Amino acid sequence: MTSPRSSDGPAGRSSHGGGPGIKVRLTGEKETLLPTLHARAVDCLSPDPILGDTMALDALRRIDSDFDAMRLSAGDAVTVALRARQLDRWTAQFLERHDDAVVVHLGCGLDTRVHRLAPGPGVRWFDVDFPEVIDLRRELYPAPAADYTAVPSSVTDPAWVAQVPPDRPTMIVAEGLLMYLTEEDATALLRRLIVHAPHGAAAFDVFGSVAIRTQRLSRVLRKAGARVHWATDRAGIAALSPRLRIVEDVSALELPGIEKLPPVSRLAARAAAKVPGIRDTWRLYHCRF
Repeated sequence: MTSPRSSDGPAGRSSHGGGPGIKVRLTGEKETLLPTLHARAVDCLSPDPILGDTMALDALRRIDSDFDAMRLSAGDAVTVALRARQLDRWTAQFLERHDDAVVVHLGCGLDTRVHRLAPGPGVRWFDVDFPEVIDLRRELYPAPAADYTAVPSSVTDPAWVAQVPPDRPTMIVAEGLLMYLTEEDATALLRRLIVHAPHGAAAFDVFGSVAIRTQRLSRVLRKAGARVHWATDRAGIAALSPRLRIVEDVSALELPGIEKLPPVSRLAARAAAKVPGIRDTWRLYHCRF
């Protein structure tokens, strides 16, 4: 795996003049946004990148953190990039149909989706995450060109939803978030937004029960001291609301582009995808309501 280090300096040093990097003090599930950023930066440096997220690479080089200690594999970087690209595609499809859309990006972390998709002038975009995460985003990224609102709040606090226009087609996006919530909080959050909007779509990833039972094996979760809680399946998603219809769902082991995994990881993914319980450990859903 290519490390996100170059002549600009190590990952923990600024690429803009060699000064000290930005200190990041996050704990628990908040800390897991760092390996995700690292993975997108590693993908950016690959000979054939999936996302080509140059902003993620620049952000990582400005952060003072020991990213090498995360020990992400080349396969981890590919998986993260493929997941992000799939959610990008579903979001972009919605924006193509609705030039007056609202996008609500839940648990945005350090994701640069609003920059990657560059929504048109009629779109309103809301990035929602904890105040300390929003503050970090403001240090690392320029203000998006879109009609943009950063919401410094826990996604589970109902109060922030009042900021979202209730009369426009709404796209709900959540990447690497819902599994960290309890079932009660996750389902209430999605239902709250579905009721709030007149119509729209949702794109998100969820864990199956095997992922919850085997979470102690995750280096990322152990290092962050984080836990995942909510597991569900296709029936559980369909039961969220009578307004909700699943348009498409796909296992993370069968995403378009999975052939980009290194050979050993690719063979393991193909074998795992043949076992129903393992195949459904991590799925992505595209829904309409």
